[in-house]
Amino acid sequence: MSGPARRNLLFLSAGLAAAGLLGAFGWQGFSTTPANSWTYSHLIDQVQRGEVKQVQIEGTTGHVLAGDGSQHEVQLPAQTSQLAATLTADNVDVEYVNADVPNLLQRLLPILIVVPLLGVLVFVVLQQSRAQSGQQPTFTRSRARPVLGGASGVTFVDVAGADEAKQELTEIVEFLKEPLRFAELGARIPKGVLMVGPPGTGKTLLAKAVAGEAGVPFFGMSGSEFVEMFVGVGASRVRDLFEQAKRHSPCIVFVDEIDAVGRQRRVGFGGAHDEREQTLNQLLVEMDGFDTNTHVIVIAATNRADVLDPALLRPGRFDRHVTLDRPDVRGRREVLDVHARNKPLDTTVDLDVLARQTPGFTGADLANMVNEGAILAARADRKVIGMDELEEAIVRVVAGPEKKSRRISDRERAIVAYHEVGHALVMKALPLCDPVHKVSIIGRGAALGLTLSLPEEDRYLLGREELEQRIAGIMGGRAAEEIVFGDVTSGAEDDIRRATDMARRMVTRWGMSERVGTVMFAGGEDAAAGARPACSDGLAARIDEEIGAIVRGAHEAARRVLESSRTRMDAVVARLVEVETLRAADLDALLAEADAASSERPVAG
Repeated sequence: MSGPARRNLLFLSAGLAAAGLLGAFGWQGFSTTPANSWTYSHLIDQVQRGEVKQVQIEGTTGHVLAGDGSQHEVQLPAQTSQLAATLTADNVDVEYVNADVPNLLQRLLPILIVVPLLGVLVFVVLQQSRAQSGQQPTFTRSRARPVLGGASGVTFVDVAGADEAKQELTEIVEFLKEPLRFAELGARIPKGVLMVGPPGTGKTLLAKAVAGEAGVPFFGMSGSEFVEMFVGVGASRVRDLFEQAKRHSPCIVFVDEIDAVGRQRRVGFGGAHDEREQTLNQLLVEMDGFDTNTHVIVIAATNRADVLDPALLRPGRFDRHVTLDRPDVRGRREVLDVHARNKPLDTTVDLDVLARQTPGFTGADLANMVNEGAILAARADRKVIGMDELEEAIVRVVAGPEKKSRRISDRERAIVAYHEVGHALVMKALPLCDPVHKVSIIGRGAALGLTLSLPEEDRYLLGREELEQRIAGIMGGRAAEEIVFGDVTSGAEDDIRRATDMARRMVTRWGMSERVGTVMFAGGEDAAAGARPACSDGLAARIDEEIGAIVRGAHEAARRVLESSRTRMDAVVARLVEVETLRAADLDALLAEADAASSERPVAG
C-alpha cells in the first residue's frame, strides 16, 4: 500500500473512531445515573414516612423534592397511574410534565450530528484516494458513452426532406471512411458541423444517421448535461468527454442544444468565473487548442444560433454551418413516404394531396400527423388508415382535438357560427388570402370554433397588400359579430392578438409603413417578448398609430365585404349550425346556391 493510501486509510479510521466515541459519549451522557438518585423502592419508603413533598413525573423519570429540601431523581415504571394514586393518598403534590418530544430529540441529536459528518468524511477521503490514484471523481465525469454507429440502425435512408444537409454531412462520412483520399489533396477533416434549424426539422436524426453511415463510435450529450451547480464540474466533464473521444478516434461527438452552454460570454454577475463560461472556454480549447491532431468531429444542434459565442462559430471550430429548414412540398412528400413505410394505408390515401395540405409542417409534425391518423383508425376499429383519418390528423396537429362534449347555449352557438363564417367569407372574397379548407363550430383547444385556411403552395415572401388582406381575414369574425348582433364578444381575443402582431411586424421589422420608414426597431428576442422598440417617445407613438391604422383599415375592409354578402352569410350559417362542419367543396356549393337564389329573386320596382 502506497504512502498516500495509508494516510487516507489512517485518516478514515481516525474519523470513524472519533465519530463512534462522539456517539457513544452522547448516548452515555443521557444514560448515566446521577449521584443523588433514588431507587423506586426507596421512593415508596420515603413517601410512607412522609419525607416527600413533591414528585414531578416526566415520562419514566421522576424528580423528587424531599422534606429536607434536597432533590432526587427516580427511574419510574412505564405505567405511573398507580404511583400517582399512592402519592396523592399520602398528600404528596404530583405534577406531570410532557417531555416526550424533547427526550426524543435529545436521543436523536447524536445521530443527527454524527451521520452527516461521517458521510462527508467518507466522501472526501474516497475522492482524494481517486485523485491520488489517477482516477477522476465520478460526478465530474462525462455521462456520454460510445455507441457504435450501426447500433441505432439510423442511416440516411431514414432522413428525408433535407437533401442539401445530407450532402454536406455525406462528405463528413466519406472523410471518416476514407481519410487518405482527402489527405492526398491536402484537405483536412472539418473540426465541427453546426446544424441550425427550427425544432422538429431532424437535427438529432441527422447526427445519428452520420454515425450510422460512418460506422464509428458516437458520443451524444445535451448541452445542459455539462453545467452543474459546482464550479469547475462542467469544464471537467468536457475534458473527460474529449479524452474518451480521442481514445476512440475517429469518432463523432454530438452536442444537442449547444446554446445551453455556448451562449455569448459577457461581463456581469459572476464575470469570467461563471460556471457556464468556464465550460464554454474548455469546449473552445478542446475543439481548436494546441492538440489538433485528432480525428474527432463535433456535431452540434441548436435553434438559437444568434445567441452563440462568436469564438464558437469561427472556422477551425465549427467549420460548416448546415441549415435545416421546414421541408417544401417535395420534401414533405418524401417525409410522408418514410413515416408511412410500414403502415397499412387505404387505397384512397393520396400522399401528394397530404403534402400540399401541410405547408409549414416540420418532419416531427408530419410524423405526429401520421401517428395520429393511425390512432384515429384504431379508435374506429379499422384495419387500414384512411384519407379522412389523415386529414383529421392534420387539423388535430394544427388546432388540437375536437371537443364535442362542450355544451353552449343556442345564442353563443349562433355567435360562433357567424364569427367563423365571417372569417371564411372575407378570405374567399379577397384574392390574396389562402383558400379556406374547413369551417367548423366544434371547439378545439381553447377555441370555440375553427376556420382553417391552407396555402396552395409554399410561400417564402409576403407583400404588403397580401398581409393587409390576411389581417382583414383575421378580423372578419369580429366584423361579422358587429354587423349581425350589433355588439362584440371576447371571442375575438386571439384574432386581435394575431392581427396586432402581424401589423407590428409590418411596421417595426419589415419597413412597410411610409410614416415610420424602412428601419428595424425590434430584434428577434425583443419582438418575441413583445417589448417596445428602443426609440424616442414620439416615434414610438407614431409606430402605435401606424399599427392601429393597419388593423382598423383591415377591419373596415372586412366589414365592407360582409355587409355586401349578408344573404350569403345567413345561408351558410344556417347550414353550419345544422351540420357543425363544412369542407371547402360544401362551402362553395352553398355559396353558389345562395347566389343563384339571389339572382332569381325579383327586384322590387
